Amino acid sequence: MPRPIHFEIHADDPDRAVAFYKGLFGWEFTKWEGPMEYWLVTTGKDPEPGIDGGLMKRMGPPPTDGQAVNAYVCTVGVENLDASIAKATGAGAVLAVPRMPLPGVGYLAYVKDSEGNLLGLLEPNENAA
Repeated sequence: MPRPIHFEIHADDPDRAVAFYKGLFGWEFTKWEGPMEYWLVTTGKDPEPGIDGGLMKRMGPPPTDGQAVNAYVCTVGVENLDASIAKATGAGAVLAVPRMPLPGVGYLAYVKDSEGNLLGLLEPNENAA
């Protein structure tokens, strides 16, 4: 069955978004030398599970305050959800949906990143209830 192989972050200010994600997760960004402003995003190293992606200047209107989701939402696995929320909000994110249990999966929260995009943070924990 088809699986996601790439994600894309759209940003009003790409440099600000690069700084946000570098600071929050330590992701690596490489400016693409193609015909448009585009950064390749490396989120980890093989054989860790996960995908890499891209970041580009937003070409349409940004999300509005009353809009829950206007695009795909990327959820990132984290070791400590509370610490990740604190780090994200310290870097300019806004808590959108507070910590909640997903029974048998873990604990999940959503923040709005520096560009107003929703970002899921998931701390795996099979005992979550």
